[in-house]
Amino acid sequence: MEIIGRSLGEGRLINKAKINKQPAYAKATAGETEHSKTLYKETKTNKKMNYFNDDTTVFINGKFLKAKDASCSIYAQTVHYGYAVFEGIRAYLTPEGTQMFKGKEHYERLKRSCELVNLPLSYSVDELVAATYELLKQNNLKEAYIRPLIYAADPNMSLKAPDKSDVFICAWAWDKYLGDKTLRLTISSFQRPNPNSLSMQAKCSGQYVNSIVASTEAKQKGFDEALLLDLNGNIAEGPGANFFLEKNGTLYTPPTGNILNGITRKTVIELAAALNIPLKEQHLKPADLKGAEGAFYTGTAAEVVGIESVDDVTFSKPFAETLGAKIAKEYSDLVVGKSKVMSLNYDKVLQK
Repeated sequence: MEIIGRSLGEGRLINKAKINKQPAYAKATAGETEHSKTLYKETKTNKKMNYFNDDTTVFINGKFLKAKDASCSIYAQTVHYGYAVFEGIRAYLTPEGTQMFKGKEHYERLKRSCELVNLPLSYSVDELVAATYELLKQNNLKEAYIRPLIYAADPNMSLKAPDKSDVFICAWAWDKYLGDKTLRLTISSFQRPNPNSLSMQAKCSGQYVNSIVASTEAKQKGFDEALLLDLNGNIAEGPGANFFLEKNGTLYTPPTGNILNGITRKTVIELAAALNIPLKEQHLKPADLKGAEGAFYTGTAAEVVGIESVDDVTFSKPFAETLGAKIAKEYSDLVVGKSKVMSLNYDKVLQK
């Protein structure tokens, strides 16, 4: 047994045999076979992100190996049916060293997602936290976006849940997903799925086909991103972010039920309370956008990003003058351990 990480200040022992366990199955490469040493490549007409290079290490089923050597059967349920769950986590450089922001909370949600879709998970939350810090260390990443994936890698073309799952964790340096400029949104022709078809609290890979088609449609129309409604015509959320509206000095956000209850969303609600900003969770219709002062999206990848307009509705205040901008500043301070209104219990100190 060896300690490879700590959670909330306690050493977590992980069975070394388990860490070295690696299944054998038919190979399909993890990504491009040729890529430069840099992870970013941009052209004037196309922005391309290389998420790994020849030196990148990933975690698969207890083993650390090079990303270029990772494999998965092309006959896997995950490939054919989108049967997998995942998380998005960020690590930041803080005065206490590199820290995952609410890493344990993210992994608890990952575990819950597995339960909701009957996908077995043999690792504990503490083991996943520990493995992630070791992964950051091996890749020399002081700040990173982290993507854990629980998937079904073995050949299986049936519609029956597998007896075991596979665990993949990768990390890379990634700027804010939606950038820093305020966004122009359009209400999508696609709705968020009916929560009775699959729980919205399961961060399930297959659900994100809905996000892809909505986001693609918005960009094809010349907008920055989409805003989706639920099956009742209420404002729900973005393809990968929760929605907040500022109107008459109060923040509003759709209630849980037809949306993913984002961890960044919950953090923003906590920040609003700490800053004495009025906030209500209630259903919103597109008509409620008219007369509003501002709006913003929240998510781990996007962090907090301002919204300029939704279709023909332009918000009355520049984002810099809104409550959302105040929240965004406090959130940026919080994740790097510099907030004066909230404090965090760090998962573990990686290095100073």
